[in-house]
Amino acid sequence: MKFTLSWLKDHLETEASVTEIADALTDLGLEVEEVVNPGAKLAPFTIAKVLHAEKHPDADKLRVCRVLTDEGEKVIVCGAPNARAGITVVLAKPGDYVPGIDTTLGIGKIRGIESHGMMCSERELELSDEHNGIIELPEDSLNSEVGCKFIDWLAENRPEAVDPMIHIKITPNRPDALGVRGVARDLAARGLGRLKPLEIEAVPGGFESPIKVEIDATLKEKGCPLFAGRLIRGVKNGPSPDWLQARLRAIGLRPISALVDITNFFTYDLNRPLHVFDAAKVAGNLRIVPAKGGEELLALDGKTYTLRPGQMVICDDAQPESLAGIMGGELSGCTEETVDVFLESAYWDPITIATTGRALKINSDARYRFERGVDPEFTLPGLELATQMVLDLCGGEASNVVMDGAVPDTKRAYKLDPARVISLVGMEIPEATQRETLTALGFTFEGDMACPPSWRPDVLGEADLVEEVARIASLTKLVGRPMARETTGVPGPVLTPIQTRERTARRTIAALGYNECVTYSFIDAKSAALFGGGLEATRIENPISSEMTHLRPDLLPGLLQAAARNQARGFADLALFEVGPAFSGGEPGDQALQAAGLLVGASAPRDPWASRRPVDLYDAKADVEAVLAAIGAPARVQINRKVAGWFHPGRSGTIALGPNALASFGEVHPKVLREMGVKGPAVAFTVWIEAVPFPKAKTPTRPALALSDLQAVERDFAFVVDAGVEALTAVNAAYGADKALIEAVSVFDQFTGAKAEEQMGAGKKSIALSVRLQPRDKTLTDAEIEAVSAKVVEKVTKATGGVQRK
Repeated sequence: MKFTLSWLKDHLETEASVTEIADALTDLGLEVEEVVNPGAKLAPFTIAKVLHAEKHPDADKLRVCRVLTDEGEKVIVCGAPNARAGITVVLAKPGDYVPGIDTTLGIGKIRGIESHGMMCSERELELSDEHNGIIELPEDSLNSEVGCKFIDWLAENRPEAVDPMIHIKITPNRPDALGVRGVARDLAARGLGRLKPLEIEAVPGGFESPIKVEIDATLKEKGCPLFAGRLIRGVKNGPSPDWLQARLRAIGLRPISALVDITNFFTYDLNRPLHVFDAAKVAGNLRIVPAKGGEELLALDGKTYTLRPGQMVICDDAQPESLAGIMGGELSGCTEETVDVFLESAYWDPITIATTGRALKINSDARYRFERGVDPEFTLPGLELATQMVLDLCGGEASNVVMDGAVPDTKRAYKLDPARVISLVGMEIPEATQRETLTALGFTFEGDMACPPSWRPDVLGEADLVEEVARIASLTKLVGRPMARETTGVPGPVLTPIQTRERTARRTIAALGYNECVTYSFIDAKSAALFGGGLEATRIENPISSEMTHLRPDLLPGLLQAAARNQARGFADLALFEVGPAFSGGEPGDQALQAAGLLVGASAPRDPWASRRPVDLYDAKADVEAVLAAIGAPARVQINRKVAGWFHPGRSGTIALGPNALASFGEVHPKVLREMGVKGPAVAFTVWIEAVPFPKAKTPTRPALALSDLQAVERDFAFVVDAGVEALTAVNAAYGADKALIEAVSVFDQFTGAKAEEQMGAGKKSIALSVRLQPRDKTLTDAEIEAVSAKVVEKVTKATGGVQRK
């Protein structure tokens, strides 16, 4: 968004300097990109007077002039047709840089005669495109004496030529600042001046408009709620006035004609894009309709666009005439021969405009504003103001206004809690000041409810009221204060239990040798589908790219994509992990905190001792058990085979407490590796951090260390079971024999294969368990040990269907 200082002062009565204004704008959230002072490049040039001019002896079109300067008389050779004695000119001396020709002058010899400078035209000083002759200054004007600075003359006689231009960066939530008046309103609220009233008077119509307007019923509710316009006949479309051309040039726009310049002026002045149709080129009435698809439109940028089904267009009775809210058509555009025009003002739905503009790849000032949201209530007032300017600059007579639809209802209200504002901002802002600030920004009050103005579609809650008060008050005035300390007792923990657990999981996995990754929460639909996602509930409404269309259902796809990129760069052995949220839907309760790890390649680098081997599921199992132990999971858990489809069905498992799954681990399914472009082997684990139960004791300290002075007893057992029986079944059964006395159970031997079947029978194997008994209050007798041993045998044989091996 660009504007000049004088343009700003049309809306803001202020004595603030450009520097003060720029600083205030940045502090208000309207970051100033640059301030261009056109007078700086004109500073070297001075006023001079031509005393004598005669034809060059060796050139018909050149004149040799004697020019009076602040350094005395100088000889200057000039080719301008208006170079003559007695005129006051603008002088560039040797050593001066002339911006229009991008040249630094020197003393030159032209056809044998030395020239000590240059008398400049407006184009050479970048004041306009005029280059038919050198500048002639009126002798009776201020600061026109010989030796005066030309910049001083401009400041007195053509102030728009040295008007500073301010370029600000607009964030998507501030469409109101896309008009100069919106910027002035913010500055006035800050206290840098007074916002001038905007006088709006309805222009009386002298006749009925022969062109009517209509909105298709399918578009009236959302696409185009309001479409209005009027015919103005008998206009003269010539060049616009100098002041208007100067303003447009200052912000980088090229003046075209009075009618087009007026619409551009309102786009930047009041954030109200308009369009003018040459009424003689419109066949019948104008209608807003959805395109059927395949229609072609030659737009004002000279390109022909093929419309897609559903895209909004303005049509007459014969053909499409304009891309609604984006760009007009060349066929109905205004020219110097235009006599009657139809001036259109409408309100367009932001999403519809953004979708069409993106599909057709058209960037225009109108699209830029409509897709961010213009003031719907200013649709008709903007039409009245533009009508008056057309009549003032181009003449003519206006018809009555024709319209279809109605102004959308944007009324809403949010409670202003002054104490909450002070608490969040951290500044003592009186309630009266808060109300004055919001009132200055256009808000109205109904009791303690603040109603946002129609030009602020970004204000959607109480938090936005706090933001408005804070930015006008200026957070630069915030004074740092130390936090209050508790003078008695031990302060409570800063982190919540789940935050502490998350940090512990992250540190534990890093200590196991993994490198942490931070991947996007958005992935492509194909990858999401591999991990049980890609559903409509997790689809992003407005994705950044085609590779970020859905919320991730798991952390593993992001880690696998990272592994694929690393492998493509020659890194074969990888250990990656991430801690973060995964999503099963789009609602707040559909988010779960995970910790995931991925091992790819070999377990160690090559060495002389042959310690290198491919990673396997036991690497993932050991690491996931370490993580669970660190975050407080119980030691006695179950491992089942109820794993997700992205794990290898025979080389993976889920660690659970009854029906509550805590973690999964194992080899990644070969199909998933192939789809993700990862070269195996690869094993992974996922821990659901929030699923691990918290300890019942809510104490900040560890429990007392309980050690026994009594001798532990270990007994070994061997059982013949079916080959398909899992060792964990036997281990859990042995634990159940005496939960108070049995401290540990472990598998120390397994006898399988052909030799085992020769000894124990076909389809059989032997599992050997070591059971450790730890007495707490007395030494165990032989009878007590035997009783526990018998119970272990009973429990294991019942659970496995096997027999004790003798």
